[in-house]
Amino acid sequence: MTKPNRPDLSRRDVLKGVSAMSALGALSSNAMADDRGAAEHSGASLIRRENAKPGSRDWQLTRVRLDSRDGVRASKIEGYCSRQSVAAGESIDIMVSTDPAQAFVVEIFRTGYYGGRGARLMTKLGPFDGSVQPLPEVGEKRLRECRWTPSVTLTIPDDWPSGVYLGRLSTLTDATGFGYWQNYVVFIVRDDRPADILLQCSDNTWQAYNQWPDDYSVYTHPKGNQGPWADVSFDRPYGMYPQIFENPQTIGSGEWLCFEYPLAYWLEKHGYDVTYCSNSDMLAPDRGLKCKAFISNGHDEYWDIRQYNSVVKMRDEGVSLLFLSGNSVCWVSPFRESVDGRANRILFRGGPYGGDYRWAKLREQQHGPFPHRGPDEGYLMGSRNIDPVNGGGDWVCARPDHWMFEGTGMKRGEAIPGLIGWEYHGDPPADIPGLEIVGKGTALQGGVNPQAWTSTIYPGAKGNFVFNASTIWWCQDLASPPGHWIPWSHWSRPHGPDDRVQRITHNLLRRAIDNVA
Repeated sequence: MTKPNRPDLSRRDVLKGVSAMSALGALSSNAMADDRGAAEHSGASLIRRENAKPGSRDWQLTRVRLDSRDGVRASKIEGYCSRQSVAAGESIDIMVSTDPAQAFVVEIFRTGYYGGRGARLMTKLGPFDGSVQPLPEVGEKRLRECRWTPSVTLTIPDDWPSGVYLGRLSTLTDATGFGYWQNYVVFIVRDDRPADILLQCSDNTWQAYNQWPDDYSVYTHPKGNQGPWADVSFDRPYGMYPQIFENPQTIGSGEWLCFEYPLAYWLEKHGYDVTYCSNSDMLAPDRGLKCKAFISNGHDEYWDIRQYNSVVKMRDEGVSLLFLSGNSVCWVSPFRESVDGRANRILFRGGPYGGDYRWAKLREQQHGPFPHRGPDEGYLMGSRNIDPVNGGGDWVCARPDHWMFEGTGMKRGEAIPGLIGWEYHGDPPADIPGLEIVGKGTALQGGVNPQAWTSTIYPGAKGNFVFNASTIWWCQDLASPPGHWIPWSHWSRPHGPDDRVQRITHNLLRRAIDNVA
């Protein structure tokens, strides 16, 4: 293990963030006026105070280079973290490799609103002497599990709020002497406080699709792309996201900036009392039971069965569930520990959710046999994963008299263009008491193959509710923050911020937070 260039900071030191600048005051009056849902209490104040601090003008990746034009790896500098999430006072290792060996720095940013800048610099670490870390051998079930030497151990300061954090890795120079190379690592800071909203990141799905170093994901096994044959490890860098579009901001950041970040940006803009967690934090219901609303965000396809049981418990105990996501709760993905015993670091596609319903039977027939089968996800989400489950289309209002549409002015049959995609839900269970279809229409797979999608809402037992937006793209129409690209798939695309989607989401969150019937 090499040492940093500065004698006063060893690589294994416990590092504390520099004390933050004092708060600059409340958010703008316009943002405050738009804040229809954020409660005035200490949690909301925490988010407001945090976002009143100065954001960074420079937190995105500027210079990135893939090893090959058709690849996903950027080995000039790359890294990963030892844990998906970490709490204040706990430590996380950051493993970094540079090829060729050269000095680098790590800047830690918290993503949020921050006056529209989108992220705040929390601390800068280094410089460190980089080295070429070994490419892992191909293990059983094509597992690529790195065992790199930690480059720095970071202890999370007590004043770092829950959120999604990006560590920007930058070499000090490149071969020309004038440039540099960059990459990200990503981790979640969690907390245990009561909060209005618990926003779950879909990091199981990020890892399932991650092809680092080259074609090693649950989708790239020689036997086929939908079977149970491949294991994937969180102990490896995130390569560039391999579907939909070639977005350089995804190198090292999973799918956070693609499909989830606009929701966090929008929630924090409006001062909502939001806290964050990873999929692996939901293996027990305790965290969610301290919150009023739980949000599944973006592309939330892979759930350990313990996550499913946790969220059922939360619903039954009065937590409102918002599936602002598509293709969610599709595959049972059991966790297992890493080679050195760290929990929840390896997963695979263990089998479909769906119970004995026809879509699960079809997946078993087409892609099995599978060792696991989950319950019918429709009885949790209000709508199911169908086949085909992907395509593009308009989100069409079916119940304009429903309270969720209050203030939108929407009419029956009115469409929000391109909001359905690239995966969605349909075929709602007809026997859920009080279930209402609030949106429905047709998506086109490949631009030509029609499939029905359905957005639903149904009441919980304690004044709460479950809403299913039925699209990965929902947050695309909430905000378009720095560092985010609007995606495009199946010859269809969302348009970006739409006041109807924003108002619907405000209405849902206000009802969930106030828990009024």
